[in-house]
Amino acid sequence: MKKSSDRDTIAALCTAPGGALNILRISGPDALTVGRTVWQGRHTLDAASARKMLLGKVCRKPDDPDSGEPCLAVYMPGPASYTGEDTVELHCHGGAFAPRRLLQAVFQAGARSAGPGEFTKRAFLNGKMDLAQAEAVADLIAAKTESAARLAERQLSGRIGNDIRAFRATLTHLLAEFESRLDFSEEDLDWEKPEQCLAELKTVLEAIREMIRSAARGIILREGVRVVIAGQPNAGKSSLLNALLGFDRAIVTEIPGTTRDTLEETVSLRDIPVRLTDTAGLRDTAVDPVEKLGIRRSRESLRGAECVFWVLDASTLENAKSAAASLLRNRPQNRTVIAVWNKTDLPDSPEILPDLPDLPSVRISALNGTGLDALLDLFAERVWRNAPGRESSECEVSARHAELLTEAETVLERSLHEVEQQSWELAAFSLREAIAALGTITGETVSPDILDEIFSRFCIGK
Repeated sequence: MKKSSDRDTIAALCTAPGGALNILRISGPDALTVGRTVWQGRHTLDAASARKMLLGKVCRKPDDPDSGEPCLAVYMPGPASYTGEDTVELHCHGGAFAPRRLLQAVFQAGARSAGPGEFTKRAFLNGKMDLAQAEAVADLIAAKTESAARLAERQLSGRIGNDIRAFRATLTHLLAEFESRLDFSEEDLDWEKPEQCLAELKTVLEAIREMIRSAARGIILREGVRVVIAGQPNAGKSSLLNALLGFDRAIVTEIPGTTRDTLEETVSLRDIPVRLTDTAGLRDTAVDPVEKLGIRRSRESLRGAECVFWVLDASTLENAKSAAASLLRNRPQNRTVIAVWNKTDLPDSPEILPDLPDLPSVRISALNGTGLDALLDLFAERVWRNAPGRESSECEVSARHAELLTEAETVLERSLHEVEQQSWELAAFSLREAIAALGTITGETVSPDILDEIFSRFCIGK
């Protein structure tokens, strides 16, 4: 089997099948030749028609002028294209069959199937964007909230890369300073004073620490929060799920134990991406084997939750006391738990509810929607409580960036001590490590294995 190469001409469908239109992208040194082979029109795809959308049709049977469906084509010569290579895009009818038939024709004309993220990988390799920007492309596609989309757009604009390159420039200057002290130790050169070197190092170090502090918010916006709705049977868990989603996802009845399995949906709550899981009611007296299995899955979901909406029945004082006792008995440790007193709109609901020490609580009616705003406000406050720097950071870094920034922080802290001791050789070694770690963020010092791992998370066609 022929080994794939970054110089191959690649092709893929860039839009999901089933829609009205589909876009097929071809990129590489033979993109124009492949495009001409599968498409023809009144005008020819060439330099003269570059960047113009041309109407034509797919070349189904050259000897049959009526064959081939209508198709638009545009030729974008490199390096002024998304990938930096010659690129042809074919805009054809959508559906399931027509785009795939066109794609097979493109393969027969000499292109190969693009791998996941290979178009963006080529854009990176050809200098169209740095690695942080390339990752932002995937983040923008995966964004489920306005905040997540804005975060990806800021990163795509190059803010992180610009900051990292500025840090590396300062450290490279200091590295040259330290190495010159080693190479010309006998010379009386005009070196910077150690105090000045320390000041520059501290400035970079504090900026790196600020970026690290932004990671908590960045991880939340990119990956979301796992929220589990738990509680006793018939407390209103499924009603709360439906109220938060805005549609009837779960079956709701007055029969305890209606929910037998976990239900999971993705939703935006206060512009926070949330994976919301409804669970079977927790009780110790279950005898039905199916209900027991559902309860076991509920406990598994609680172990993986980051936040728990524990729904309590506040319809009567007796129910409220039973619900509070169950919560205190089953409360998951090391998790954010919000006590949600439901059914507070019913006539017998007590004004004073049982005390729940150290637990934030809110009163709602999942049936008519009262109190939901208070619940969401409390949820957002708890989520952002452990995300310092969220108001001041211009672009929150990802988990990968934070790991590399932390690595750079560690060696720079060591280099501060070495500069204070005027151990220039050790200080220079530490700076090289920091420069390499920072370069891995933007891709200036990244290994092929890391690139393959990053782009493997992309979808095919991007």
